[in-house]
Amino acid sequence: MNNTKAIDLNAHALSWIGKIHYDFGFLVQKAFHENGIDLSKEQWSVLKRLHVNDGQPQNDLAFITHRDKTSMTRLVNTMETKELVIRKSDENDMRINRIFLTDYGKEIIQKVQPIMYNLIPAVQESLNEDEIETLITALKKVKSKIAEIAEE
Repeated sequence: MNNTKAIDLNAHALSWIGKIHYDFGFLVQKAFHENGIDLSKEQWSVLKRLHVNDGQPQNDLAFITHRDKTSMTRLVNTMETKELVIRKSDENDMRINRIFLTDYGKEIIQKVQPIMYNLIPAVQESLNEDEIETLITALKKVKSKIAEIAEE
């Protein structure tokens, strides 16, 4: 006999984090579409990381964007087809693929940044600064606890 109690998912923070993540992703896609930008939020995630550090190894991008190697390869293939990035073999180690922004990829970044800079504050406008700070502090604690459990 199972003694576990039914979990009310609406009473758990992690459930709400997942819902917000999903809803915000939908909002981002809608904003891109309304502005005529053919880009997924996953592609944006890669572009913004390359904008900070262009030419990263594909495996590093997979790690920092929390993707497995196969899904990262598919994502980069799609982005190459859209001419957002180009893949080049590392000069010193041909087994390593480095990903670089194209000029078109840089143009898309310039178009998307203002959308994101407007969208994020709009979503948070119902919170005051103290609430935002408290929320970030609480989320950092949850992230730290997850990391601690994962290490066990």
